[in-house]
Amino acid sequence: MNGMIHVENLTKYYDGFCAVDQISMDIHKGEVLGLLGPNGAGKTTTLKMLTGYFKPTAGHIRVKDYTIEDHPLEIKRMIGYLPESSPFYKNMLVYDYLEYAAKIKGVAPGDRHSRLRFLADLCGLNDIMHKAIGELSKGLNQRVGLAHAMMNDPEILILDEPTQGLDPNQIVEIRNIIKKIGKEKTIIFSTHILSEAEATCDRIMIINKGKIVADGETKELKASADKKTAIHIALIGPDLAAVQKELQTVSGIDSVEKISQTEDGVLTVNAWTRSSEDLRESIYRKIKTTDWVMVEFRQEVKTLETIFRDLTRQPN
Repeated sequence: MNGMIHVENLTKYYDGFCAVDQISMDIHKGEVLGLLGPNGAGKTTTLKMLTGYFKPTAGHIRVKDYTIEDHPLEIKRMIGYLPESSPFYKNMLVYDYLEYAAKIKGVAPGDRHSRLRFLADLCGLNDIMHKAIGELSKGLNQRVGLAHAMMNDPEILILDEPTQGLDPNQIVEIRNIIKKIGKEKTIIFSTHILSEAEATCDRIMIINKGKIVADGETKELKASADKKTAIHIALIGPDLAAVQKELQTVSGIDSVEKISQTEDGVLTVNAWTRSSEDLRESIYRKIKTTDWVMVEFRQEVKTLETIFRDLTRQPN
């Protein structure tokens, strides 16, 4: 086994539908791993199997020296989990709720007060400890959920979409908390916000259709991404077949892919090339020989967003 968490050929079926398809990975102590993917990619199912909430259809999970099959309770004690929709008792005061969480998580009576004070400082809860949870904003609810997940000082934190539905200021607040926590713990969190993953994570894993399609540091993903370059062109006048016929005569262009077409006739395509040469001049000269009107023309730079889009794009 390599790493604190070892996952091998993890698979989950729902009534014949494969939600997670033979995922394997190692997650190391002190690592902050961002799990990215479109809706339905298998992120939440993967996290719920790691926490022991879902039983895998096949495959193995080992955390340190424990397996999920033989030692589920030992593993759950090592993990703090914040689900996508945190289950709260809305009528309870924040203090009462966290004290209750401390009891059920086995925090010793003599340590509870100091633990609550520490988490209130870390998660910015001091001003709301005597407010009812039902009165709180989504951002404050997420902070309470983080405090709950960390109550028994777990070695591993698993956070499912911790910034979903938050405004930009709240997102920054949660990001800063995760960064503080990440100095001491192993963290796995899923997100749709690519900038959050890039700013917060040591490592990014992209899942699509239940499979891992990319895994590494941001700079590694950019370096190992498909070496194709996309030249983005929007035109008025031609149909797709005409654009493909003309542009594929330009040396270095592999393919021409339709991105969209508006009702007023603007056709947007990506011309894909593996050439190290900048082909924009050749493409421009080719289009200039036609009667098409070019309204947009740029070469896309590889960013985490474009890598994510390329790896998870659904076929037209």
